[in-house]
Amino acid sequence: MNPRIETIQEKKLVGKKLTMSYANYRIGELWSSFMPRRKEITNNLSNELVSLVLYNSNHFNYFNPTNEFERWAAVEVEDFANVPAEMETFVLSSGLYAVFHYIGSSDGIASFYQNIFTVWLPKSEYELDYRPHFEILGEKYKNNDQLSEEDIFIPIKPR
Repeated sequence: MNPRIETIQEKKLVGKKLTMSYANYRIGELWSSFMPRRKEITNNLSNELVSLVLYNSNHFNYFNPTNEFERWAAVEVEDFANVPAEMETFVLSSGLYAVFHYIGSSDGIASFYQNIFTVWLPKSEYELDYRPHFEILGEKYKNNDQLSEEDIFIPIKPR
């Protein structure tokens, strides 16, 4: 598990969001409401999808499956000149991230994340930063497929 450490530039996103928890995980509902309408966003910078999460500042200090967070289904855009009805905008600020490449179905993603937070992060020279977490779902992403690929961006800062 060797991530690349990368400073990302600011990204403008357009999409839909839902508040959920891991006990009441509504990600299917979120994506099924977004995907049929994503072509209405006409100024995207690529075909990649962005799955973004905004956790409360103490989410990882006092983890509980009922802790709520905001999850976004979005695409990166040039500007906010043409935002479809019932969609929202989000500016993802620049910052330092550990980027992990994940290959596999969603069945193995929980243990992959657990390794990031319980093995890699404590042994690294970084600590978790309070900023959005996100995944880039590119051309090789295939929902629930063993050969699916995605990049996972974890916000970090030096210890």
